[in-house]
This record gives sequence, structure tokens and C-alpha cells, in this order.
Amino acid sequence: MRASGVLLPISSLPSNYGIGTFSKEAFKFVEQLQEAGQSYWQILPLGPTGYGDSPYQSFSTFAGNPYYIDLEGLIGEGLLTREECDACDFGDNENYINYEKIYFARFEILRKAYERSNIRENQDFIAFKEKNAFWLEDYALYMAVKNKFEGKAWIEWDVDIRMRENKAMKAYKAELEDEITFYEFQQYTFARQWKYLKDYANEHGIKIIGDIPIYVAFDSSDAWSNPKLFQFDEDCKPVAVAGCPPDAFSATGQLWGNPLYDWEYHKRTGYKWWVQRVAYCFELYDVVRIDHFRGFDEYYSIPYGEETAVNGEWMPGPGYDLFKKLNSKLGDMDIIAEDLGFLTDTVLELLKNTGYPGMKILQFAFDPREESDYLPHNYTANSIVYTGTHDNDTLRGWYEEIPEEDKKFAAEYMNNEGADEANIHWDFIRLAMASVSNTCIIPLQDYLGLGKEARINTPSTLGCNWQWRMDKEALNGEIIEKIKYMTKLYGRLKKEEEEE
Repeated sequence: MRASGVLLPISSLPSNYGIGTFSKEAFKFVEQLQEAGQSYWQILPLGPTGYGDSPYQSFSTFAGNPYYIDLEGLIGEGLLTREECDACDFGDNENYINYEKIYFARFEILRKAYERSNIRENQDFIAFKEKNAFWLEDYALYMAVKNKFEGKAWIEWDVDIRMRENKAMKAYKAELEDEITFYEFQQYTFARQWKYLKDYANEHGIKIIGDIPIYVAFDSSDAWSNPKLFQFDEDCKPVAVAGCPPDAFSATGQLWGNPLYDWEYHKRTGYKWWVQRVAYCFELYDVVRIDHFRGFDEYYSIPYGEETAVNGEWMPGPGYDLFKKLNSKLGDMDIIAEDLGFLTDTVLELLKNTGYPGMKILQFAFDPREESDYLPHNYTANSIVYTGTHDNDTLRGWYEEIPEEDKKFAAEYMNNEGADEANIHWDFIRLAMASVSNTCIIPLQDYLGLGKEARINTPSTLGCNWQWRMDKEALNGEIIEKIKYMTKLYGRLKKEEEEE
């Protein structure tokens, strides 16, 4: 069935207190999506962010980001006052997130709510802890110990707790009992508020597309609490780490630094951790986009300690064996495979065997020097078309910087020579909407016609990423009507709405 949706991170929503949250503005956005005839809201990973503020480098693959907790909801519950929240310094620019100020203010105000919550007596909280004990206990302890060591990565902790010796584990749990409960409170509050928002979206005909990074961060509770899952030595230091080889864009490749999985161990356990992880994702989301799908076929392994990715090598991943196990345990799964970049025959075979739709990015299409798989006439129906992703510039930002011959080729392809460049983003959106791809996802910045000032992320850079936020009045009735018109024109409107 043909459908369409919008890509917008939770952090980019307009709301009070410095960052997008599960606030009334999020519920309004759901209503706007419904009004525009959309079927999907795609977001980025929801995990707690660390150094660099990237949602793809999280302290936990299971936990939620406490920044997204709606403080106004806590005011409504009587756990905070508006005066207390207004007195916090979360930054003064409504269009960009100041993560440093949020880091120092958010936990302080959440602690006040926690201290007034009497959460230990809450039966729903107790049930939440029991249900999620398989990850929550380790995560809450990890964060409490990390604070005790002034934010240092777990590899720099004292050896007894770094290696999870029983005596040390018991001692730290006793000493940090209150801090541990504070982190459990955060996760309970996050989960409760997110479920309310997701249920609201589903009730309004909107499915949530979530994002699962293939790798976990080295500085994470996952790596600390489950060292057997990874290629670690006897001191829990990585033997090798993840990245990408040198290419036309980077002479030394990309050194991501994530720990690599010990796939033989995972196979011996029946991929138990992966089954838990993916099952949990489908509690949070309706559809899951798997980032860096190629890594399941082959992964690039860089010896630990290397300063670049030059000396890495390709190693075999689990292949279809993993997805066969996931299907046997979880049944049919609504998954999108992020299959961007250079794809080998074996990756294409894995994609075919799973049946998952891959991604098509219009910004990759218009190089007149060569035929491109990203030109719409090469698409198949089982694909998701995007004008760009969170890693691309906005359409306008991209268009303003591409060579003139690329612009000329795009104009010839779309038969719009002499088009009004002030509205060129709508021409590309129309091309995506008209494509044969079953699903079309457009970043909200492209519907708004914004330039590079609204870019979400520039890969392989630190600073100035993940900061952009939508203006409260930007998504107005005129734009919503235009989105709905185009959605209907190209057969992506829900049947019940077409019949109205």
C-alpha cells in the first residue's frame, strides 16, 4: 500500500524548556500529520546521549533519553512548579538546543520531581522495574557509578567495579541506592510519557518509525554489563572497533570506535541479546529502521588503538542466520534496511532474503556522469524513498551547493528547466511522492523549504549537530494543505480519508 510520512526527531519539536519533548507540541504535531494525510512519523533513536550529543552513541540501547521527559507533565502531576521550571537556564534560542545548559539543568529539576514522587511505593513503578530488570538494573547502576567517577568512561573506573566483581557490585548498589532509584524513576517516567504519545499517534492513524543503530557505544551500560557480547580481551578492552574504510569522501576512512560483536558467541546463545533488543524496539515503535544494514553481512574491523581506519579489514557478519532466528522468535517484523553506500552482491542477497525494503535517497541521484540506482526510474515498489536523511543537508542547502551540471541534469530529469528556484524543494518532493516506492518519507525541513541552517547532522564532525528545532508556527495550515494535496495526488492518502 502506498503511503507517506515525515522525518522529525523528538529533539527538534518546538516546546518549552530548551529541547523537544513529549509535550503538548508533540501531540499537536501528531494531529498535524493526520491533517496532512500522513501515515508515518519517523524519529531518531530515543536513547540517552553522551559526548557529542549523538543519538547513535547512547549510554544504553534500551534506556530512554531523560531530556525528552515533558516537564509540564510533571507540573501537572504536582511534582514540580512552573516557577521552578521557568527559573532553570535551558538556553535562550528556541531554534537551537544548548546541550551543555540542558545537561546541567535537566537532571537538577528531575531530581526535585523524584524526591517528591514517593516512587518506591508506586505499584506501577515496581511492575515497570520487574518487567525491565534485564536491562534497567545494569543501566541504573552504571549511570550511578559513572556519576561517582565524575563521568569517566567505565574502562577508567576502579578495576573491581569495572570488572563487575561481586563484592564491588554489592557495595556500590548499597552506597548508591538512592541515585540508582533516581535513574529508575527517570526511565519509568520516560516510558510512561512515551507510551502515551505513541498510543495517541496510533489512535490518529500515525505509525512511529524508530531507529536502531547496529552498534552500541563503548561507553555504555551494554558494553560494561555484557562484555561477552563483544570482541574484548581479558581486561575488557576492545580487540578491534567499528568504522568504514577509506573512500572518495575520506582518504583515511571513518573510525567510529564502537565495539564489535563476537558473532560466534551470539550464535551460541541463539542470538538471545538480539532477540531481546529487537523485541524491545517493537514495544517502542511500530516500524524499525536498522542502521548500517551492511554490517550484518560484512563488518569493517579496525585494530584497537589505530588512529585512522586505513588498516582495517572486512570480516563476515552473521548474515541471514540472525534474521532467521529473529523471525522464528518474533514473527514477521516491519523493518526498513538502511542499505546506503557501496553494496556488494552478498549484501544485496541478504536484503533479498529478508524481504526488507531498502532506502532510496534523491540527493544521491543527480550526478550526470553515471547511471544511479537512486534515480526514481530504477526504484522498485519495495523501497522507501527519501529526499534526504538526518545525515544529509536539507534539500535547499544541498541544491545550493551542487555543481551547475547536476542542477541541469535534475532540471532535465524533472522536465522543469527554468523552474522557480525559490520553490525547487517542492519539485524534488513531487518527484519522491510520484515514485513507485511504496513509502515516501520527507524530512520536515524540506517541506518548510529551509536551508543548511536546519541541517540535523554532518557525519564525522563534532559540535553543531543534533541542535536544530522547528519554529512553533512554521508548520502552518497552508503547508499542511499542500502536503495533503500532494499526498492524495500521488495515491499515498489513507483510503478512509480519500472516501471522506
